[in-house]
Amino acid sequence: MPEPTWKVFIDGASRGNPGRAAYALVIERPGFAVYEEADLLGETTNNVAEYTALIRALQRARQWQARRLVIHSDSELLVKQMNGEYRVKSEQLQPLYDEANRLRREFDEVVIRHVRRGENAVADRLCNEALDGRPRPPLAGETGPSPPGFSLRDEALAILRRAAADWSRGDPGQPTPESVWEQLESLRNRQSERVSQEN
Repeated sequence: MPEPTWKVFIDGASRGNPGRAAYALVIERPGFAVYEEADLLGETTNNVAEYTALIRALQRARQWQARRLVIHSDSELLVKQMNGEYRVKSEQLQPLYDEANRLRREFDEVVIRHVRRGENAVADRLCNEALDGRPRPPLAGETGPSPPGFSLRDEALAILRRAAADWSRGDPGQPTPESVWEQLESLRNRQSERVSQEN
């Protein structure tokens, strides 16, 4: 039976180009909580930020032993370069391109697809939140090799830590307590389904 395919959404942005930049990534792991990460990069270009998002996503997926990925990006340049349709002419991008390809070869399959910005809305929002001063850096328990072996307790704590980090930024209504409960309920339901399938 083939390994499940993980869906990944990436985004990078620079205000000024070059200017203050950030990256974001969203990883949908079959049967597990969605992973989100975004952070600032300092002063750089939009294209560097896009490649940084790709590299960070590949690093995370490799840590968690994914074998098959479909990566979605709204950067036509990145997608066409990674798929061999455009040559990399920028000396600044060449080492990032090389690193992304090196990481890509560590998987059984990596498909990189271009999507419209609207289809990449979560990563786009996370990137803008980071630029607005509300980054989502990886939390304890989310960066190591533990997923997809995360226990139910680990995943629940990750959800609660993420909510606590968001609330500590000053808006107690985002995320809403109801949305946090729904994430926890969804987690519990997935766990019950897994137990049922194993029995």
